[in-house]
Amino acid sequence: MADLRTVLADYPHTTPLKNGDVVSPSVRLDFHTVKPVHKAFAPMVRDEAYDLSELAVVTALQAIAYGRPVVLLPVVVASRFQRGCLIAHASRPVAPDDLAGRRVGVRAYTQTTGMWVRAHLTEDFGLAPRDVQWITRDLAHVREYQDPDHVEHGIGDAALVDLLREGRIDATVLGNDLPEGDEFVPVIPDAVARDTEWWQRNGFMPVNHMVVAGKSVTGRDPGAVREAYGLLRRADATVTRPAGTPSPTLFGFERLRRPLEIIIDACVEQGLLPRELDVDEVFAPAREVLGRAAD
Repeated sequence: MADLRTVLADYPHTTPLKNGDVVSPSVRLDFHTVKPVHKAFAPMVRDEAYDLSELAVVTALQAIAYGRPVVLLPVVVASRFQRGCLIAHASRPVAPDDLAGRRVGVRAYTQTTGMWVRAHLTEDFGLAPRDVQWITRDLAHVREYQDPDHVEHGIGDAALVDLLREGRIDATVLGNDLPEGDEFVPVIPDAVARDTEWWQRNGFMPVNHMVVAGKSVTGRDPGAVREAYGLLRRADATVTRPAGTPSPTLFGFERLRRPLEIIIDACVEQGLLPRELDVDEVFAPAREVLGRAAD
């Protein structure tokens, strides 16, 4: 039996894999706990630390563009609506039209939630990424990438919400750490309605995290990677979701073509990629491994 060193966060669709409800006679997913899961991303793209790993889609595309040893599989494990992730302090609210020239915090310029927020600000309000001064704590997971000159570093370990409380930034992008309560307010007040319309128009929820395999394991044991892909699909099929609601997961080369085209265009616009990628180029290594299993 093949053992695959695996990092996946805890979701309803990964629980069956972790508790043993969905298993394979030929592959064992050897789960490594990394919390928060984004701390696994740099080791994966820099050192191929795992055989199978969740990875932010922006980091995955950068890794491909810079020739890092990862193979992007047609598997989305985490998606969410993004407009509500941009917040201001209730004592100093700011409107989207007033963000030009302001200081906006984000964990890293390459963070996928930040990419989506910037894309929505451009789409909805005509605000270009360069119109804002982006204040960041972390550098990119892919070492070769350098942030644009409208990105500022140097806040150390300071929490973005504390910078917002102190008035050192005017707004911030947060993800899973989005605070509750009335101390903070959304910058986009009609975020839910805008997100819903976007989903209805585009047919998918904005993608955050996909799954990659290490290039070494795809060369050494492609059959194990194919089996792992099947396990991911089987585990997702056990989850019952309300009809008429967007799914956080997505599988298959063709179903992911349009989402990746939109993401690549946004990444190029925001200076997140050194060149424009083609979806067929992005998925070519995975097609060699998975074949028709992922059509």
